[in-house]
Formats: sequence, structure tokens, C-alpha cells
Amino acid sequence: MTETRHGAVGTGDPAGTLDTPPLIGAQRDTEPGTPPGAALPAVPEPGAAEGQEAQALLRRSRESVDPELRSALGSLPPAMRRVALYHFGWRHADGTPAAGNAGKAIRPALVLASAAALGGPEARAAAVRAAAAVELVHNFTLLHDDVMDRDTTRRHRPTAWTVFGDADAILAGDALQALALRLIAADPHPASAAAAVRLADCVVELCEGQHADTAMELRAPHEVTLDETLAMAEAKTGALLGCACALGALYAGAPDEDVEALDAFGRQAGLAFQLIDDVIGIWGDPGHTGKPAGADLAARKKSLPVVAALASGTPEGAALAALYAVPYEEDREDLESTALAVERAGGRDWAQAQAADRMARAVQELARAVPAPEAAGGLLALAEFVTRRST
Repeated sequence: MTETRHGAVGTGDPAGTLDTPPLIGAQRDTEPGTPPGAALPAVPEPGAAEGQEAQALLRRSRESVDPELRSALGSLPPAMRRVALYHFGWRHADGTPAAGNAGKAIRPALVLASAAALGGPEARAAAVRAAAAVELVHNFTLLHDDVMDRDTTRRHRPTAWTVFGDADAILAGDALQALALRLIAADPHPASAAAAVRLADCVVELCEGQHADTAMELRAPHEVTLDETLAMAEAKTGALLGCACALGALYAGAPDEDVEALDAFGRQAGLAFQLIDDVIGIWGDPGHTGKPAGADLAARKKSLPVVAALASGTPEGAALAALYAVPYEEDREDLESTALAVERAGGRDWAQAQAADRMARAVQELARAVPAPEAAGGLLALAEFVTRRST
């Protein structure tokens, strides 16, 4: 229900370390469903300051939100608490303390940055519970996704279902979703009721996107279109990033039009995130991603670069369709040839260019609600961070 599995364009190295180009402000002339073929637009390298700002925002977000998360997880019954604490990286499987990786906290950082952009430090402080709720929903989707996709690694350690079993992982995910809604419902802030409704609606959309994704896997490659794959990705990934930004706007007391603009900003940035994540899923370095290389190709998943390549109308696209028609049989050469077919059919370049286009749209939406560059700086830094990464 979130991003699928995880380059400079055209390196031709299926196992290479990804280093995606910056996307802020990039523009693209093609329509969303246009098959690949056009070259990736040139975008200047960003300065180090943007990355440092994003890292600082993420650190501050983690410092603000972690106490709320730990308190919420501590309220769970022991069996589900054990699974959840393991999933967050705060406990080992045997229940002993761990200093693990709980993720980058991108979504709670977006909540807090949106609140700050529209309401200043006081609004940011008031939105901490909402930020924690969004992170709980995100992790609920991760627990369920790992079970459905049979992924065995997340954040450089075995996934929860491989350690505790399917049932315990699913139930822990269910509990995290309930905790998220309870956090907001119990918040005395005047925006909490509207925030709870928006978050619940978002969960329904996430489920719809996940259903579309799993249904696509049962269809033949030529039956899946780019437009419906983009719509699925927006529901699975863009919806929660949009909701995060909208919740921050609600807690800042922003008018409806600004809340919707922030939602649109997050959705477009989320789709750019998913496009890059799909590229990483094929060409990323497992040493950086913490996940096996080529897992999406092995599962014959119809990720965005793959569908773009299949829709290219090229001989390479036809070759890819033939490869996808045959189940994967633990053959490294199969993965390499499949990744090469996606690239030669233009899927990699298309995904990078589409990500640039979506970020340009995101910036336009953000400018509607936060026209002052100094106020929008944190959100822009976070958006660039999630679309320029190697992990």
C-alpha cells in the first residue's frame, strides 16, 4: 500500500548504485501516459545546502515524533507490541533493545513542515500527534505489503512476517492503523476531527491502490496501461504524502483551498517518489537499499518503468513482454537481461522524466498555498530529498 521496491540514467548497470538526478523545477512536455522515447531533460545539480536542510528537518521530525510513537506502541498488547517494536527497529526479535533503523520519517516531516510553512512554530508543535499518526499508518502499510509481496528484507533486516509469521505481522499492522486513528481522535486540537476523517479516507484509498496493484499482477503485460498504473501509484504512494501535507495545513488553521493545494503538492511529489523508487527497485544497489536487487523483476511486477517499456511499441518492449510471460526461475542472467530490456525500451528514461514532470507540478501546487520561497523552503527540500536518493 506504499512504495514498491526500489542510477544515473543510461548507465546500463543493472546492479549499480543509484544516484538519481535532482528534479525540483524540471519540466517535461509529454502527457502523463505518453510512452517513452524523449530524452531526459537536463537539470542542474543542487547545492549541498538543500540536502543538509532536508536531513536537519528529518532529524527534528524524528526527535519530535519518536516519543509519541514509542508511547503509542507501548500501549499495545504484548504480542503485537513485540512485533511492532521489532518492525520499527527498536527491539530485536527476542525483545531485547536494539538501536535499529525506524525509517527516514519523511511523512511526519511533511506534516510538520506543512504546519510550519502555513502556521509557524506553534502550528508545527501542535501537529506532532498528527505526524505520529501518519507514520503509524505508513508502517501499517509496510507490514501488510511485506506479507502480500513476500518481501524478506526491510531496512537491512528480516521482515516481520519472516520472523513472527503472517498472522502476527498482519495483526500488528492492523493495530498500528487503529493507534493512528486513536492518536488523532484523542487530540484536543480543533483540527483533529477533520484530520481523522482525511486520514481514514486516505487509508481507504491506500487499500484501493493496493487492490489495483495486486489485480494488475494477474493480467497479461499487454493488458496494463500507463494511465492506470500511474493512477494506482498515486493511490498507493501519493495519497499518504498528500494526506501528510494536508494534515499539516489543517493543524495550521489554513483555509480549504490551501489544504487542497498542499494535498496536491504531496500527491505529485509522492508520484515522483514512486517513479524513482521503481527505478531503484530494478537498478538499485542492495548494499544501499537493504533489499534484494531485481525483486520486482523476479516477481514480474508491473512497475512504472516496466509498463512504460511494455507500452513503447519497440522491439525491446516486445522482448520484455516475452520475458515477462515466463515465470522467474532463480536465474541471475534472467534478471540482468530483463533489466536491460526495460532500459533499452526506454522505461528507465521515461520514469526519470516523469518524475521530473511530477515534481514540477508539485512545485506549482505548493506555490498556490505558500508563495513565499522562504516559507516553502522546508517542503521543497524534503521533496527534493525523496526524489534524489540512493537508498
